[in-house]
Amino acid sequence: EHLENRSKDDQSGGIYDIVVSGTCVGQYNNKGSFGELALMYNTPRAATIIATQEGALWGLDRATFRRLIVKNNAKKRRMYETFIESVPLLKTLEPNERMKIVDVLGMKQFLDGERIIAQGEKAECFYIVESGEVKIMMKSKTKADHADNAEVEITRCSRGQYFGELALVTNKPRAASAYAVGDVKCLVIDVQAFERLLGSCKEIMKRNISHYEEQLVALFGSSMDLRD
Repeated sequence: EHLENRSKDDQSGGIYDIVVSGTCVGQYNNKGSFGELALMYNTPRAATIIATQEGALWGLDRATFRRLIVKNNAKKRRMYETFIESVPLLKTLEPNERMKIVDVLGMKQFLDGERIIAQGEKAECFYIVESGEVKIMMKSKTKADHADNAEVEITRCSRGQYFGELALVTNKPRAASAYAVGDVKCLVIDVQAFERLLGSCKEIMKRNISHYEEQLVALFGSSMDLRD
């Protein structure tokens, strides 16, 4: 009842480019939402959104948005503030920046053995493990023609550790798959929020690439899987 429909003739969601400093950093394709950060923090728009295909939007005015969303985020901050403070990657952020992370994150639960991400698929989000354990598995693309090219375990991630960042940093498909070991709960940050809020963390993530390459050389005799 609070939403105002801003529609065009085509009633599909539409396609919208996210442009920062003249560069397209992402896209909303018939799903998603945008414009919330400037309303939350009374700051200028951090990105320009350009419709590239006819579509329909629902909009919330500032007063209604703050009444509904900020109240909900206050509850979420109380739930996740202590955990976010403990994540080593996020210690490079200022306290107010870490709280912005809380505002945009979602939560997903996975059952034992469930695949969380699949090697080769397009990356749409980044994960931080809240509870449980996640194993990272990879098939070597350089050995794809071998009959025994089974998935090999690369590493495991537990509480406070993250995964799924590599494809977002390199702008390539997922380099590996991830599976739940036991019941797993992950905090999820979508690619748009990742670009807006984790820019300063990307340098740390880039430094990890050489570590991943060393692991692949030890396992496969080559690091081509990350560089091709």
